Formats: sequence, C-alpha cells, structure tokens
Amino acid sequence: MAKKVFVSGCYDLLHSGHVEFFRQASQFGDLYVGIGSDETVLHYKGHRTLCNERERLFMVKAVRYVKDAFINSGDGVMDFVPTVEALRPDIFVVNEDGSSEEKRRFCEERGIVYIVLRRTPGEGLEARSSTALKEQVCRIPTRLDLAGTWIDQPYVSCHAPGWAITISLEPDFEIRERCGLSTSTRNMIRKIWPYRLPDMDPELLAKLVFCFENDPERSDGIISGAQDSIGICMPGLVRHWYDNRFWPSKFETCLDERVLSWLEGHLCMIPMFPRRPGCSVVEGKDITREKVQALAAAADACWNAILALDLEGFAAAYRASFEAQVAMFPAMIQPGVQAYIDRYAALPGVLAWKMPGAGGGGYLVLVCSGREAFPEGAIPLTIRRK
Repeated sequence: MAKKVFVSGCYDLLHSGHVEFFRQASQFGDLYVGIGSDETVLHYKGHRTLCNERERLFMVKAVRYVKDAFINSGDGVMDFVPTVEALRPDIFVVNEDGSSEEKRRFCEERGIVYIVLRRTPGEGLEARSSTALKEQVCRIPTRLDLAGTWIDQPYVSCHAPGWAITISLEPDFEIRERCGLSTSTRNMIRKIWPYRLPDMDPELLAKLVFCFENDPERSDGIISGAQDSIGICMPGLVRHWYDNRFWPSKFETCLDERVLSWLEGHLCMIPMFPRRPGCSVVEGKDITREKVQALAAAADACWNAILALDLEGFAAAYRASFEAQVAMFPAMIQPGVQAYIDRYAALPGVLAWKMPGAGGGGYLVLVCSGREAFPEGAIPLTIRRK
C-alpha cells in the first residue's frame, strides 16, 4: 500500500514551480495537498488571493501528480493541522523556504516523516515563484514628481504656499525600493488592493490611501506627503495646492493626449543606487520663506511650460525646482549622486535633471531634447491615462 504524502500551501497563481514540487513530493507516495483558505490567506498574508479557494482547489486537483486536495480548515501558518489529523499522512514534504522548527516538531510528535526539498525548476524551465509572478501581474501605478517636491509638507508650505506637480506612471518597468518612486505608499496600497486600484473617484481614492498610510497610531510619528498617494491614484498630469496643511485645497488635472505624449517624448530615468540605510535627507535642512517661494515659482513655471509644450521653459523650470529643493535640503545630494549628475549632464541632448521624491539616491530623471537623446540604459516612461 502506497504511503500517504502531504504538502500544504496557498497555491495562488499556480505555476510550473508548484507542479514540479508536486512531482517531486509524489515520488514518496500518494500525494495529498492542503490549500490555505481565502480567510486564512487574508489574515495571515494581509491580502486577498487572485484566485478564490474553489478555483485553487479545482486547479490543484487537476494536476496529475495529486491524489486529492482539500481546503485547510485551520488558520495561520499551521492552518493544515486539522487536515493532517484527519488524513494521518506518513510523510510531510515542504520546500526549504517553507520549513520551520514548529512544523518539524509537529511531525515528530505524530510520527510523521518530515522531508525538506530544495526549490528547483522543472527540467528545461526557468525558476518560478508566486512573488515574482505577482509583481508581473501587479498593475498598481507609481508616481513621478515633476516640481514643487517638499511643498506637501506643512513645515515647508507654512513659509509660502505653492503647487506640487506629479504624473502617474504605468508600472511597465522594475520599480525599485527606496528610490524615490513612492514605493512605501505603493506597498501600503497593495495591502488592500494587491493587483489593481479600484474603479472609483481618483481624488477620493487618493485621500483614502493617504489616511490609511498615515495611521494616527503610527509609531514613528512621520506623516507621509500627500503627493505620493495623489501621484499614484490620480491619472495623467496633476498639480495640487498646499498652504500649511497636509491635504491640498485644490487640484488641476491635464489629460490632454498632446501634452502627455510630449512629456513621454522628453522624460526618462537613469537608475542610480537606493537611498542608503540610515540616510537622513532632512539633516541640515534650511527652510526659509525665500527658498520656498523659489520652489513655488519653479513649479508654476514648470506647469505653464508643459501646457505650452515649451521644452526650453520646461527644462529651465525643472532645473530650478531641483535647485530649490537642494537649497532647502542639501542632504538630498548624498555621496555618489553628483557623479551621476555630472556624467549625464554632459551628454548631448540632456537639458535638465533631478531626483524623484526626497532624493538621497534612487533614480536620476532627465529632460532630453527627444527620445533620440535618451542615454543608453535609460528607462522611458508611460503616463497613465485612466
């Protein structure tokens, strides 16, 4: 009589790596699979599955290496306990990254053989993981700030009011962490909506995200700027007005195809290095009324130049906005940043440059004379239309 072999997991986005794991586990006997319920995944991982538990059960049962499959009735990381106690398997198989001492002790107490397999792809196939696949199917946008960065903080706008200008970007490139593209806000969004933004009023959505990220119980006491949630949630080119408050009092949006296509033809990004651990870009800040007024004036000029498709005016205002930021927050130019600026500023067709977000590293965003002037390795940008 064949031995009973048990494995357990979520198996959302079923892929070749899962099937290969099932194949290897089935070599020890008849394979039975425990599947995490929708409720367990929601509570344990903090997000909903792409495929509900009935779909996942159907797909796993259809794999030829699987004798039978069940929805686990327990919860948490040990949600399989009731299934194991009912099935009474001889062998429990896990991948090396799913192994734990708690699981090992659980099996030892019940006389179950505990086997740990290395995660290997099927013959001739690429390695797959659910995490990597979810990144590929995730369509949560990111944002790029064009001008007025820092004005969304009341400790800046209290000196003088002004606009911040953002564009919402399609996630068609690798969005690196700690690089000025609002990944912390984007990651907060993915806790609620893992793959796509909901279909609702963009301004209301932005405010919901802002309030969710800035929990009043947040232990670090830091309030994230509103431009992050606005830039992600509101499509197109948007400017938002700040006057000593966390949330802007007015918005202006441009979805004119001529304007958005023109911007895409002149903006690109150069990857640098992530903001280093322990880096404080607010250290040594020097915020005065005159410097904030310079920031606000640059944002005004930037908006007007973009709408007029005035490349020379846009480049000048873009540089002025970055210079105003650095004048208030000199620590934005961390060691290594200036070398990137010097290198790319010297290239023909590069008209202006700045770092996105709070700086300190990340990307260098360039204004170029046209796509033909984009440097080798530059990332072109796609502005979200809706």
